[in-house]
Amino acid sequence: MASPSSDAEDLPLRPSSEAVPHDLIELLFFAYRDFVGDPDRILADYGFGRAHHRVLHFVQRRPGLTIAELLDILQITKQSLNRVLKELVEKGYIEQRTGRQDKRQRHLHTTPSGQDLALRLVRLQAKRINRALEGAAPETAAIAARYLAALIDAAERPKVERLLDKP
Repeated sequence: MASPSSDAEDLPLRPSSEAVPHDLIELLFFAYRDFVGDPDRILADYGFGRAHHRVLHFVQRRPGLTIAELLDILQITKQSLNRVLKELVEKGYIEQRTGRQDKRQRHLHTTPSGQDLALRLVRLQAKRINRALEGAAPETAAIAARYLAALIDAAERPKVERLLDKP
């Protein structure tokens, strides 16, 4: 049996000639941990997790989003979404409405409780982002946005950019 090769050997060199950007990889892990940690603590009180958070976030931001559109955004299986969505609907945070033109479509909307929770979570995350940007140069947010966008798979970037253009 051949020994597995290290993925790190295949990575392109950074401008500093360091093959693996361990510092940035670990900073991303730690930043993500803390970025989602604040909402995680609140969600736990409701019996919800990160999947519930993502669904609430995108449904609140895009009222009327279809299940197919949400599946495309989240890149998860229908089975995974159905479990989370069922809980959010049963607990009164999201409602599903039948499409006016296509009765097979289900459009998703947050209820007042769902909107309140989604906004509470986004305010926490906005606070963290704004604190990180405090005292930084005015162009820092734009640079960070370009960097994060560059981390997204090239084929997905146009779709994400279209989503960001919408409220």
